[in-house]
Amino acid sequence: MARRESRAVKRERLALILDRLASAYPDARVGLDFTTPFELLIATILSAQCTDERVNVVTKSLFAKYRSPADYVQVPVEELEQDIHSTGFYRNKAKNIQACCQRLIEHYHAEVPMTLDELVTLPGVGRKTANCVLSNCFNIPGITVDTHVTRIMNLLGMVNTTDAVAIEFELMKLLDSERWNAMNHSIITHGRRTCIARRPQCGVCPIADLCPSAQ
Repeated sequence: MARRESRAVKRERLALILDRLASAYPDARVGLDFTTPFELLIATILSAQCTDERVNVVTKSLFAKYRSPADYVQVPVEELEQDIHSTGFYRNKAKNIQACCQRLIEHYHAEVPMTLDELVTLPGVGRKTANCVLSNCFNIPGITVDTHVTRIMNLLGMVNTTDAVAIEFELMKLLDSERWNAMNHSIITHGRRTCIARRPQCGVCPIADLCPSAQ
């Protein structure tokens, strides 16, 4: 495989990669448990520097206790910190969650907005979180660049940077928007099950022949 591919060649290879991953992981979905856009917003804020599995354990009781932005705002911050303690960075997360909920109440009638520009004005919400909510709750195309997407897209030679925003915009050029949401699920699932950071399973990888980094 040539070291330097044209964007057109990369587009073709990425399309084939995603076709194979869709077949390999037909059950691929977002790893966070939620029932409403607001719950996914909170869960995604909690997922920073934390596994989805741990977040799901925490949110099972959290979402039973807090059902609206007002619930989070009204509780003492120390109590919220204790409720989310095991997700790590709990002080900063609790502060962001309360500030985020306050802004939802003051500017969006306590509803989660449906545009990226509005979502990123919420404390604790960056482009990754915004795209996650938009794609999974409103079926609005968005590329969610998490650690799996960053690592795997570099291994595949699609990008050569760890800057999440730069990766997002490059992938937008390499893939038609109707495939963005499915790509998020396929690549992240591939990173969890096969292309594992510390022990990649290249011998059973469905896209090994398309990956310049395959062992």
